[in-house]
Amino acid sequence: MKKTRCAIYTRKSSEEGLDQEFNSLDAQREACAAYITSQKHEGWVMLPEHYDDGGISGGTLERPALQQLLQHIEDGLVDQIIVYKIDRLTRSLADFSKIVDTLDAAGTSFVSVTQSFNTATSMGRLTLNMLLSFAQFEREVTAERIRDKIAASKRKGLWMGGNVPLGYDPNGRTLTINEVEAKIIRTLFDLYDEHGTIRQVKEAAEKLQLRTRQRETTVGRKSGGGLFDRGHIHHILTNPIYAGKIRHRKEIHEGQHEAIITPARWDQIQQQLKDGATKGRVRNAAKQTSLLCGKLFDETGDRLTPSHTKTSKGMRLRYYISHRLIKRSGEVNLDGWRLPAPELEAKVAQVIRTTLMTPSYLNQLIPDASISETGQWRDELARLCDGQHPKHLLNLVHDIKVETGKLRVTLDPSGVSNMLVVKTNRIVHKALTITSPFQIRKRGVETKLVLGDETTELDETLIQNLAKAHHWFEQVKSGQTLSEVAKANDTTSRRIQQIIELALLAPDIIKMVLDGKQPLGFTSEWCKRHHLPSNWQDQRAIIASL
Repeated sequence: MKKTRCAIYTRKSSEEGLDQEFNSLDAQREACAAYITSQKHEGWVMLPEHYDDGGISGGTLERPALQQLLQHIEDGLVDQIIVYKIDRLTRSLADFSKIVDTLDAAGTSFVSVTQSFNTATSMGRLTLNMLLSFAQFEREVTAERIRDKIAASKRKGLWMGGNVPLGYDPNGRTLTINEVEAKIIRTLFDLYDEHGTIRQVKEAAEKLQLRTRQRETTVGRKSGGGLFDRGHIHHILTNPIYAGKIRHRKEIHEGQHEAIITPARWDQIQQQLKDGATKGRVRNAAKQTSLLCGKLFDETGDRLTPSHTKTSKGMRLRYYISHRLIKRSGEVNLDGWRLPAPELEAKVAQVIRTTLMTPSYLNQLIPDASISETGQWRDELARLCDGQHPKHLLNLVHDIKVETGKLRVTLDPSGVSNMLVVKTNRIVHKALTITSPFQIRKRGVETKLVLGDETTELDETLIQNLAKAHHWFEQVKSGQTLSEVAKANDTTSRRIQQIIELALLAPDIIKMVLDGKQPLGFTSEWCKRHHLPSNWQDQRAIIASL
Protein backbone atom coordinates (compact mmCIF):
# COMPACT_ATOMS: atom_id res chain seq x y z
CA MET A 1 0.00 0.00 0.00
CA LYS A 2 1.29 3.44 -0.93
CA LYS A 3 2.05 5.67 2.05
CA THR A 4 0.53 9.15 2.23
CA ARG A 5 2.75 11.46 4.27
CA CYS A 6 0.52 13.85 6.22
CA ALA A 7 1.68 17.17 7.68
CA ILE A 8 -0.46 18.91 10.31
CA TYR A 9 -0.68 22.70 10.14
CA THR A 10 -2.09 24.74 13.04
CA ARG A 11 -2.57 28.48 13.55
CA LYS A 12 -3.91 30.87 16.20
CA SER A 13 -4.43 34.57 15.45
CA SER A 14 -3.69 35.96 18.93
CA GLU A 15 -0.96 35.12 21.42
CA GLU A 16 -3.49 34.92 24.23
CA GLY A 17 -3.42 31.51 25.93
CA LEU A 18 -0.34 30.23 24.09
CA ASP A 19 1.52 29.96 27.40
CA GLN A 20 -0.99 27.42 28.71
CA GLU A 21 0.05 23.80 29.02
CA PHE A 22 -2.66 22.71 26.56
CA ASN A 23 -3.54 25.54 24.18
CA SER A 24 -5.54 25.98 20.99
CA LEU A 25 -2.65 24.80 18.79
CA ASP A 26 -2.42 21.58 20.80
CA ALA A 27 -6.18 21.03 20.47
CA GLN A 28 -6.02 21.50 16.70
CA ARG A 29 -3.08 19.13 16.39
CA GLU A 30 -4.77 16.48 18.53
CA ALA A 31 -7.94 16.55 16.38
CA CYS A 32 -5.89 16.32 13.16
CA ALA A 33 -3.76 13.47 14.54
CA ALA A 34 -6.90 11.53 15.45
CA TYR A 35 -8.24 12.00 11.93
CA ILE A 36 -4.99 10.72 10.40
CA THR A 37 -5.15 7.67 12.67
CA SER A 38 -8.70 6.98 11.45
CA GLN A 39 -7.37 6.87 7.88
CA LYS A 40 -4.53 4.47 8.69
CA HIS A 41 -6.14 1.83 6.47
CA GLU A 42 -5.65 4.23 3.51
CA GLY A 43 -1.92 4.37 4.19
CA TRP A 44 -1.94 7.76 5.93
CA VAL A 45 1.16 8.42 8.06
CA MET A 46 1.63 11.46 10.31
CA LEU A 47 4.92 13.33 9.89
CA PRO A 48 6.67 14.24 13.17
CA GLU A 49 7.43 17.87 12.18
CA HIS A 50 5.33 20.58 13.84
CA TYR A 51 4.09 23.40 11.63
CA ASP A 52 2.58 25.79 14.19
CA ASP A 53 2.01 29.55 13.76
CA GLY A 54 0.96 31.12 17.06
CA GLY A 55 -0.15 34.74 17.29
CA ILE A 56 -0.14 35.37 13.50
CA SER A 57 -3.10 36.55 11.40
CA GLY A 58 -4.49 34.38 8.61
CA GLY A 59 -4.65 37.44 6.36
CA THR A 60 -0.99 37.08 5.35
CA LEU A 61 1.16 34.30 3.89
CA GLU A 62 4.26 35.60 5.68
CA ARG A 63 4.11 32.99 8.43
CA PRO A 64 7.29 31.07 9.37
CA ALA A 65 5.67 27.66 9.81
CA LEU A 66 3.52 28.00 6.69
CA GLN A 67 6.51 29.05 4.58
CA GLN A 68 8.50 26.08 5.91
CA LEU A 69 5.58 23.76 5.07
CA LEU A 70 5.27 25.13 1.52
CA GLN A 71 9.02 24.67 1.03
CA HIS A 72 8.79 21.05 2.20
CA ILE A 73 5.90 20.53 -0.24
CA GLU A 74 8.03 21.85 -3.11
CA ASP A 75 10.83 19.53 -1.95
CA GLY A 76 8.46 16.57 -2.29
CA LEU A 77 8.45 15.74 1.44
CA VAL A 78 4.69 16.09 2.02
CA ASP A 79 1.77 14.36 0.27
CA GLN A 80 -1.13 15.86 2.20
CA ILE A 81 -1.81 18.80 4.53
CA ILE A 82 -4.24 18.29 7.41
CA VAL A 83 -5.89 21.36 8.99
CA TYR A 84 -8.60 21.74 11.65
CA LYS A 85 -10.52 24.25 9.52
CA ILE A 86 -9.81 25.87 6.14
CA ASP A 87 -9.44 29.31 7.76
CA ARG A 88 -6.46 27.97 9.74
CA LEU A 89 -4.62 27.79 6.39
CA THR A 90 -5.67 31.29 5.27
CA ARG A 91 -8.52 33.77 5.57
CA SER A 92 -7.87 35.30 2.14
CA LEU A 93 -9.36 33.64 -0.93
CA ALA A 94 -6.66 35.21 -3.09
CA ASP A 95 -3.93 33.72 -0.85
CA PHE A 96 -5.82 30.43 -0.83
CA SER A 97 -5.61 30.37 -4.63
CA LYS A 98 -1.81 30.86 -4.47
CA ILE A 99 -1.46 28.01 -1.96
CA VAL A 100 -3.55 25.71 -4.18
CA ASP A 101 -1.29 26.51 -7.16
CA THR A 102 1.72 25.38 -5.10
CA LEU A 103 -0.08 22.20 -4.00
CA ASP A 104 -1.18 21.35 -7.55
CA ALA A 105 2.35 21.83 -8.88
CA ALA A 106 3.67 19.35 -6.32
CA GLY A 107 0.74 16.91 -6.56
CA THR A 108 -0.22 17.55 -2.93
CA SER A 109 -3.77 17.76 -1.53
CA PHE A 110 -5.20 19.01 1.76
CA VAL A 111 -7.95 18.00 4.17
CA SER A 112 -10.09 20.04 6.55
CA VAL A 113 -10.98 17.75 9.47
CA THR A 114 -14.14 19.50 10.73
CA GLN A 115 -15.52 20.50 7.32
CA SER A 116 -15.22 17.17 5.44
CA PHE A 117 -13.07 18.89 2.82
CA ASN A 118 -10.58 16.68 0.97
CA THR A 119 -9.12 17.81 -2.36
CA ALA A 120 -8.10 14.24 -3.13
CA THR A 121 -11.81 13.44 -3.77
CA SER A 122 -14.06 14.65 -6.60
CA MET A 123 -16.40 16.47 -4.18
CA GLY A 124 -13.42 18.16 -2.57
CA ARG A 125 -12.20 19.31 -5.98
CA LEU A 126 -15.68 20.67 -6.77
CA THR A 127 -15.71 22.66 -3.53
CA LEU A 128 -12.18 23.84 -4.27
CA ASN A 129 -13.17 25.07 -7.74
CA MET A 130 -16.10 26.99 -6.26
CA LEU A 131 -13.78 28.68 -3.77
CA LEU A 132 -11.27 29.49 -6.50
CA SER A 133 -14.06 31.09 -8.54
CA PHE A 134 -14.77 33.40 -5.62
CA ALA A 135 -11.03 34.08 -5.34
CA GLN A 136 -10.92 35.07 -9.01
CA PHE A 137 -13.96 37.29 -8.44
CA GLU A 138 -12.22 38.95 -5.48
CA ARG A 139 -9.10 39.61 -7.58
CA GLU A 140 -11.12 41.09 -10.45
CA VAL A 141 -13.13 43.35 -8.14
CA THR A 142 -9.90 44.55 -6.49
CA ALA A 143 -8.32 45.20 -9.89
CA GLU A 144 -11.39 47.16 -11.03
CA ARG A 145 -11.29 49.22 -7.84
CA ILE A 146 -7.61 50.07 -8.40
CA ARG A 147 -8.21 50.92 -12.08
CA ASP A 148 -11.14 53.17 -11.16
CA LYS A 149 -9.05 54.94 -8.52
CA ILE A 150 -6.21 55.55 -10.99
CA ALA A 151 -8.65 56.83 -13.64
CA ALA A 152 -10.33 59.19 -11.14
CA SER A 153 -6.95 60.51 -9.95
CA LYS A 154 -5.76 61.14 -13.51
CA ARG A 155 -8.99 62.95 -14.35
CA LYS A 156 -8.03 65.34 -11.55
CA GLY A 157 -4.61 65.77 -13.18
CA LEU A 158 -2.63 63.88 -10.53
CA TRP A 159 0.66 62.09 -11.28
CA MET A 160 0.12 58.40 -10.44
CA GLY A 161 3.74 57.25 -10.39
CA GLY A 162 5.90 55.14 -12.69
CA ASN A 163 9.09 56.23 -14.44
CA VAL A 164 9.45 59.98 -13.97
CA PRO A 165 9.61 61.63 -17.42
CA LEU A 166 12.78 63.44 -18.43
CA GLY A 167 12.45 67.14 -17.56
CA TYR A 168 10.55 66.61 -14.31
CA ASP A 169 11.14 65.61 -10.69
CA PRO A 170 8.44 63.90 -8.58
CA ASN A 171 6.70 65.95 -5.91
CA GLY A 172 4.06 63.87 -4.17
CA ARG A 173 1.16 63.43 -6.59
CA THR A 174 2.45 66.04 -9.00
CA LEU A 175 5.65 66.96 -10.88
CA THR A 176 8.02 69.92 -10.73
CA ILE A 177 10.20 71.08 -13.63
CA ASN A 178 13.87 70.07 -13.61
CA GLU A 179 15.34 73.06 -15.48
CA VAL A 180 18.53 71.28 -16.59
CA GLU A 181 16.59 68.42 -18.20
CA ALA A 182 13.80 70.72 -19.43
CA LYS A 183 16.35 72.43 -21.71
CA ILE A 184 16.94 69.05 -23.42
CA ILE A 185 13.18 68.61 -23.97
CA ARG A 186 12.80 72.09 -25.45
CA THR A 187 15.82 71.47 -27.71
CA LEU A 188 14.31 68.23 -29.06
CA PHE A 189 11.03 70.00 -29.90
CA ASP A 190 12.99 72.82 -31.59
CA LEU A 191 15.03 70.32 -33.60
CA TYR A 192 11.90 68.56 -34.87
CA ASP A 193 10.33 71.90 -35.79
CA GLU A 194 13.50 72.70 -37.75
CA HIS A 195 14.21 69.36 -39.47
CA GLY A 196 10.78 67.72 -39.73
CA THR A 197 11.95 64.08 -39.33
CA ILE A 198 12.85 62.07 -36.25
CA ARG A 199 15.89 60.61 -38.02
CA GLN A 200 17.36 64.07 -38.51
CA VAL A 201 16.47 65.03 -34.93
CA LYS A 202 18.41 61.96 -33.72
CA GLU A 203 21.46 62.91 -35.79
CA ALA A 204 21.35 66.52 -34.55
CA ALA A 205 20.90 65.39 -30.93
CA GLU A 206 23.96 63.14 -31.25
CA LYS A 207 26.04 66.08 -32.50
CA LEU A 208 24.87 68.13 -29.49
CA GLN A 209 25.65 65.14 -27.19
CA LEU A 210 22.15 65.23 -25.68
CA ARG A 211 21.69 62.26 -23.35
CA THR A 212 18.88 60.44 -21.56
CA ARG A 213 18.50 60.48 -17.80
CA GLN A 214 20.64 58.02 -15.86
CA ARG A 215 18.58 55.96 -13.43
CA GLU A 216 19.71 53.78 -10.54
CA THR A 217 17.63 50.97 -9.04
CA THR A 218 17.34 50.22 -5.34
CA VAL A 219 19.98 47.49 -5.74
CA GLY A 220 22.45 49.93 -7.32
CA ARG A 221 21.94 48.87 -10.94
CA LYS A 222 22.37 51.79 -13.36
CA SER A 223 20.65 52.35 -16.70
CA GLY A 224 20.21 55.21 -19.17
CA GLY A 225 22.63 58.06 -19.66
CA GLY A 226 23.09 57.19 -23.34
CA LEU A 227 22.28 58.93 -26.60
CA PHE A 228 18.65 59.21 -27.69
CA ASP A 229 17.29 56.63 -30.13
CA ARG A 230 14.41 57.33 -32.51
CA GLY A 231 11.85 55.53 -30.35
CA HIS A 232 12.77 57.59 -27.29
CA ILE A 233 12.59 60.85 -29.26
CA HIS A 234 9.17 59.92 -30.71
CA HIS A 235 7.90 59.09 -27.22
CA ILE A 236 9.01 62.50 -25.91
CA LEU A 237 7.52 64.41 -28.84
CA THR A 238 4.13 62.67 -28.45
CA ASN A 239 3.95 62.72 -24.63
CA PRO A 240 1.23 65.23 -23.55
CA ILE A 241 2.80 65.50 -20.11
CA TYR A 242 5.18 68.14 -21.54
CA ALA A 243 2.14 70.28 -22.43
CA GLY A 244 0.96 70.15 -18.80
CA LYS A 245 -1.49 67.29 -19.37
CA ILE A 246 -1.98 63.75 -18.05
CA ARG A 247 -2.80 60.84 -20.37
CA HIS A 248 -5.00 57.93 -19.27
CA ARG A 249 -5.45 55.35 -22.03
CA LYS A 250 -6.92 57.34 -24.96
CA GLU A 251 -8.06 60.27 -22.84
CA ILE A 252 -5.98 63.35 -22.06
CA HIS A 253 -6.74 65.48 -18.97
CA GLU A 254 -5.45 68.80 -17.69
CA GLY A 255 -2.59 68.12 -15.26
CA GLN A 256 -1.71 69.88 -12.01
CA HIS A 257 1.95 70.24 -13.06
CA GLU A 258 3.56 73.07 -15.02
CA ALA A 259 4.07 72.63 -18.79
CA ILE A 260 7.55 72.63 -20.37
CA ILE A 261 6.09 73.11 -23.88
CA THR A 262 3.10 75.40 -24.45
CA PRO A 263 -0.09 73.49 -25.42
CA ALA A 264 -0.27 75.38 -28.74
CA ARG A 265 3.32 74.40 -29.60
CA TRP A 266 2.67 70.79 -28.62
CA ASP A 267 -0.45 70.63 -30.85
CA GLN A 268 1.59 72.07 -33.73
CA ILE A 269 4.25 69.35 -33.35
CA GLN A 270 1.56 66.64 -33.21
CA GLN A 271 0.13 67.84 -36.52
CA GLN A 272 3.61 67.81 -38.08
CA LEU A 273 4.18 64.26 -36.83
CA LYS A 274 0.81 63.15 -38.18
CA ASP A 275 1.47 64.70 -41.61
CA GLY A 276 4.94 63.11 -41.75
CA ALA A 277 3.56 59.66 -40.85
CA THR A 278 0.89 59.89 -43.57
CA LYS A 279 3.51 60.72 -46.22
CA GLY A 280 5.64 57.81 -45.01
CA ARG A 281 2.73 55.38 -45.29
CA VAL A 282 1.96 56.52 -48.83
CA ARG A 283 5.62 56.07 -49.84
CA ASN A 284 5.81 52.61 -48.21
CA ALA A 285 2.55 51.49 -49.83
CA ALA A 286 3.91 52.50 -53.21
CA LYS A 287 7.06 50.48 -52.58
CA GLN A 288 5.09 47.34 -51.64
CA THR A 289 4.71 46.07 -55.18
CA SER A 290 3.60 42.49 -55.68
CA LEU A 291 6.75 40.83 -57.00
CA LEU A 292 4.93 37.78 -58.42
CA CYS A 293 2.16 39.74 -60.16
CA GLY A 294 1.20 38.01 -63.44
CA LYS A 295 3.36 34.97 -62.69
CA LEU A 296 1.13 32.98 -60.30
CA PHE A 297 -1.47 30.44 -61.50
CA ASP A 298 -3.41 27.72 -59.69
CA GLU A 299 -4.15 24.12 -60.75
CA THR A 300 -7.18 25.27 -62.81
CA GLY A 301 -5.07 27.78 -64.77
CA ASP A 302 -6.72 30.69 -62.96
CA ARG A 303 -4.41 33.61 -62.25
CA LEU A 304 -3.67 34.60 -58.63
CA THR A 305 -4.27 38.34 -58.45
CA PRO A 306 -2.59 40.73 -55.98
CA SER A 307 -5.01 42.10 -53.39
CA HIS A 308 -4.81 43.78 -50.02
CA THR A 309 -6.80 44.57 -46.90
CA LYS A 310 -6.25 47.04 -44.08
CA THR A 311 -6.31 46.30 -40.36
CA SER A 312 -8.13 48.47 -37.83
CA LYS A 313 -4.79 50.24 -37.25
CA GLY A 314 -4.37 51.03 -40.95
CA MET A 315 -1.73 48.37 -41.65
CA ARG A 316 -1.77 47.14 -45.26
CA LEU A 317 -1.79 43.33 -45.64
CA ARG A 318 -1.00 41.93 -49.11
CA TYR A 319 -2.33 38.66 -50.55
CA TYR A 320 -2.40 36.68 -53.78
CA ILE A 321 -5.99 35.53 -54.45
CA SER A 322 -7.47 33.27 -57.13
CA HIS A 323 -9.10 35.62 -59.64
CA ARG A 324 -12.43 33.74 -59.47
CA LEU A 325 -12.76 34.62 -55.76
CA ILE A 326 -12.73 38.30 -56.73
CA LYS A 327 -14.79 38.02 -59.93
CA ARG A 328 -17.49 35.82 -58.34
CA SER A 329 -17.25 37.13 -54.79
CA GLY A 330 -21.00 36.83 -54.13
CA GLU A 331 -21.11 33.06 -54.65
CA VAL A 332 -21.06 30.64 -51.71
CA ASN A 333 -18.86 27.53 -51.36
CA LEU A 334 -16.44 28.85 -53.98
CA ASP A 335 -12.99 27.36 -53.55
CA GLY A 336 -9.73 29.09 -54.40
CA TRP A 337 -6.39 30.24 -53.04
CA ARG A 338 -5.69 33.15 -50.68
CA LEU A 339 -1.97 33.29 -49.86
CA PRO A 340 -0.11 35.90 -47.76
CA ALA A 341 2.08 37.74 -50.30
CA PRO A 342 5.20 38.64 -48.25
CA GLU A 343 5.58 35.12 -46.89
CA LEU A 344 4.97 33.45 -50.26
CA GLU A 345 7.54 35.72 -51.95
CA ALA A 346 10.11 35.03 -49.25
CA LYS A 347 9.53 31.25 -49.39
CA VAL A 348 9.76 31.10 -53.20
CA ALA A 349 12.99 33.11 -53.08
CA GLN A 350 14.30 30.66 -50.47
CA VAL A 351 13.49 27.66 -52.71
CA ILE A 352 15.25 29.29 -55.69
CA ARG A 353 18.30 30.18 -53.59
CA THR A 354 18.60 26.66 -52.11
CA THR A 355 18.12 24.96 -55.49
CA LEU A 356 20.66 27.10 -57.35
CA MET A 357 23.24 26.50 -54.61
CA THR A 358 22.96 22.69 -54.98
CA PRO A 359 25.84 21.23 -57.11
CA SER A 360 23.72 18.34 -58.42
CA TYR A 361 21.10 20.79 -59.71
CA LEU A 362 23.73 22.92 -61.48
CA ASN A 363 25.00 19.74 -63.18
CA GLN A 364 21.45 19.00 -64.42
CA LEU A 365 20.94 22.60 -65.54
CA ILE A 366 24.23 22.84 -67.47
CA PRO A 367 25.51 19.25 -68.06
CA ASP A 368 28.67 20.30 -69.94
CA ALA A 369 29.87 22.53 -67.09
CA SER A 370 33.37 21.87 -65.77
CA ILE A 371 34.06 21.40 -62.05
CA SER A 372 35.79 24.78 -61.92
CA GLU A 373 32.79 26.49 -63.59
CA THR A 374 30.39 24.92 -61.10
CA GLY A 375 32.57 26.09 -58.22
CA GLN A 376 32.72 29.63 -59.62
CA TRP A 377 28.93 29.74 -60.08
CA ARG A 378 28.33 28.57 -56.54
CA ASP A 379 30.71 31.20 -55.16
CA GLU A 380 29.05 33.89 -57.26
CA LEU A 381 25.55 32.69 -56.28
CA ALA A 382 26.55 32.67 -52.61
CA ARG A 383 27.73 36.26 -52.95
CA LEU A 384 24.61 37.36 -54.84
CA CYS A 385 22.14 35.49 -52.63
CA ASP A 386 23.67 36.44 -49.29
CA GLY A 387 21.25 38.90 -47.75
CA GLN A 388 19.63 39.69 -51.09
CA HIS A 389 16.11 41.11 -51.16
CA PRO A 390 13.71 38.49 -52.65
CA LYS A 391 13.17 40.81 -55.64
CA HIS A 392 16.56 39.87 -57.15
CA LEU A 393 15.72 36.17 -57.07
CA LEU A 394 12.03 36.53 -57.97
CA ASN A 395 13.05 38.34 -61.16
CA LEU A 396 14.27 34.91 -62.33
CA VAL A 397 10.72 33.50 -62.17
CA HIS A 398 8.88 32.90 -65.45
CA ASP A 399 5.74 31.46 -63.86
CA ILE A 400 4.58 29.54 -60.78
CA LYS A 401 1.82 26.95 -60.62
CA VAL A 402 0.19 26.42 -57.21
CA GLU A 403 -1.28 22.96 -56.66
CA THR A 404 -2.48 21.06 -53.63
CA GLY A 405 0.65 19.76 -51.94
CA LYS A 406 3.20 21.21 -54.35
CA LEU A 407 4.50 24.31 -56.09
CA ARG A 408 5.98 24.31 -59.62
CA VAL A 409 8.43 27.19 -60.15
CA THR A 410 9.67 27.67 -63.73
CA LEU A 411 12.70 29.92 -64.10
CA ASP A 412 13.26 32.28 -67.01
CA PRO A 413 16.18 30.98 -69.16
CA SER A 414 17.51 34.45 -70.05
CA GLY A 415 17.43 35.52 -66.40
CA VAL A 416 19.39 32.43 -65.33
CA SER A 417 21.89 32.78 -68.18
CA ASN A 418 22.51 36.43 -67.25
CA MET A 419 23.04 35.52 -63.60
CA LEU A 420 25.47 32.68 -64.41
CA VAL A 421 26.99 34.54 -67.39
CA VAL A 422 26.52 31.58 -69.77
CA LYS A 423 24.88 31.24 -73.17
CA THR A 424 21.20 30.28 -73.16
CA ASN A 425 21.80 27.28 -75.46
CA ARG A 426 23.92 25.59 -72.75
CA ILE A 427 20.92 25.49 -70.38
CA VAL A 428 18.67 22.40 -70.24
CA HIS A 429 15.23 24.02 -70.27
CA LYS A 430 13.56 21.03 -68.63
CA ALA A 431 15.71 21.62 -65.54
CA LEU A 432 14.36 25.18 -65.22
CA THR A 433 11.18 23.81 -63.60
CA ILE A 434 11.60 23.28 -59.86
CA THR A 435 8.97 21.29 -57.95
CA SER A 436 8.74 21.86 -54.21
CA PRO A 437 6.39 20.30 -51.63
CA PHE A 438 3.95 22.95 -50.41
CA GLN A 439 1.74 23.07 -47.32
CA ILE A 440 -0.46 25.64 -45.64
CA ARG A 441 -0.62 25.43 -41.86
CA LYS A 442 -2.85 27.40 -39.51
CA ARG A 443 -1.53 28.39 -36.08
CA GLY A 444 -4.19 30.52 -34.40
CA VAL A 445 -4.97 33.37 -36.80
CA GLU A 446 -1.59 33.05 -38.51
CA THR A 447 -1.23 31.35 -41.91
CA LYS A 448 2.08 29.51 -42.19
CA LEU A 449 3.48 28.42 -45.55
CA VAL A 450 5.88 25.47 -45.62
CA LEU A 451 7.89 24.84 -48.78
CA GLY A 452 10.42 22.08 -49.30
CA ASP A 453 10.76 18.63 -47.77
CA GLU A 454 10.94 20.01 -44.24
CA THR A 455 7.85 20.32 -42.06
CA THR A 456 9.63 22.89 -39.91
CA GLU A 457 13.08 24.24 -39.15
CA LEU A 458 15.17 22.83 -36.31
CA ASP A 459 13.71 24.14 -33.06
CA GLU A 460 16.89 24.78 -31.07
CA THR A 461 14.96 25.77 -27.93
CA LEU A 462 12.92 22.57 -27.99
CA ILE A 463 16.05 20.47 -28.58
CA GLN A 464 17.84 22.16 -25.66
CA ASN A 465 14.84 21.61 -23.38
CA LEU A 466 14.72 17.96 -24.46
CA ALA A 467 18.35 17.53 -23.38
CA LYS A 468 17.69 19.31 -20.07
CA ALA A 469 14.64 17.12 -19.42
CA HIS A 470 16.68 13.90 -19.78
CA HIS A 471 19.46 15.31 -17.59
CA TRP A 472 17.05 16.38 -14.84
CA PHE A 473 15.09 13.12 -15.08
CA GLU A 474 18.27 11.14 -14.40
CA GLN A 475 18.96 13.32 -11.34
CA VAL A 476 15.43 12.74 -10.01
CA LYS A 477 15.80 8.98 -10.62
CA SER A 478 19.00 9.03 -8.55
CA GLY A 479 16.98 10.20 -5.53
CA GLN A 480 17.33 13.99 -5.65
CA THR A 481 14.30 16.15 -4.87
CA LEU A 482 13.00 18.69 -7.37
CA SER A 483 14.32 21.51 -5.17
CA GLU A 484 17.79 19.93 -5.12
CA VAL A 485 17.76 19.50 -8.90
CA ALA A 486 16.55 23.09 -9.34
CA LYS A 487 19.26 24.46 -7.06
CA ALA A 488 22.00 22.43 -8.76
CA ASN A 489 20.90 23.69 -12.18
CA ASP A 490 20.25 27.30 -11.14
CA THR A 491 16.53 27.20 -11.96
CA THR A 492 13.18 26.76 -10.17
CA SER A 493 11.16 23.70 -9.21
CA ARG A 494 8.30 25.00 -11.37
CA ARG A 495 10.61 25.15 -14.39
CA ILE A 496 11.73 21.55 -13.73
CA GLN A 497 8.09 20.41 -13.62
CA GLN A 498 7.29 22.17 -16.90
CA ILE A 499 10.17 20.60 -18.82
CA ILE A 500 10.81 17.17 -17.28
CA GLU A 501 7.83 15.55 -19.04
CA LEU A 502 9.81 15.79 -22.30
CA ALA A 503 12.04 12.99 -20.99
CA LEU A 504 9.04 10.63 -21.28
CA LEU A 505 8.47 11.24 -25.01
CA ALA A 506 8.35 8.27 -27.37
CA PRO A 507 11.71 7.59 -29.11
CA ASP A 508 10.29 8.29 -32.58
CA ILE A 509 8.96 11.68 -31.42
CA ILE A 510 12.39 12.55 -30.00
CA LYS A 511 14.00 11.60 -33.35
CA MET A 512 11.41 13.72 -35.15
CA VAL A 513 12.39 16.75 -33.02
CA LEU A 514 16.12 16.16 -33.54
CA ASP A 515 15.55 15.94 -37.31
CA GLY A 516 13.44 19.11 -37.30
CA LYS A 517 10.40 17.22 -38.64
CA GLN A 518 7.98 17.79 -35.76
CA PRO A 519 4.65 19.58 -36.46
CA LEU A 520 4.85 23.38 -36.41
CA GLY A 521 2.61 23.58 -33.34
CA PHE A 522 4.82 21.35 -31.19
CA THR A 523 7.01 23.92 -29.43
CA SER A 524 8.46 24.52 -25.97
CA GLU A 525 5.71 27.08 -25.32
CA TRP A 526 3.06 24.47 -26.18
CA CYS A 527 4.70 21.99 -23.79
CA LYS A 528 4.59 24.53 -20.94
CA ARG A 529 0.83 24.94 -21.34
CA HIS A 530 -0.19 21.34 -21.98
CA HIS A 531 0.21 18.02 -20.21
CA LEU A 532 1.52 15.13 -22.29
CA PRO A 533 0.24 11.65 -21.39
CA SER A 534 2.79 8.97 -20.56
CA ASN A 535 1.29 6.56 -23.11
CA TRP A 536 3.32 6.78 -26.32
CA GLN A 537 0.35 6.11 -28.61
CA ASP A 538 -1.59 8.97 -26.99
CA GLN A 539 1.47 11.22 -27.37
CA ARG A 540 1.70 10.44 -31.09
CA ALA A 541 -2.00 11.17 -31.61
CA ILE A 542 -1.81 14.55 -29.82
CA ILE A 543 1.37 15.70 -31.56
CA ALA A 544 0.13 14.61 -34.99
CA SER A 545 -2.91 16.88 -34.55
CA LEU A 546 -0.83 20.03 -33.97
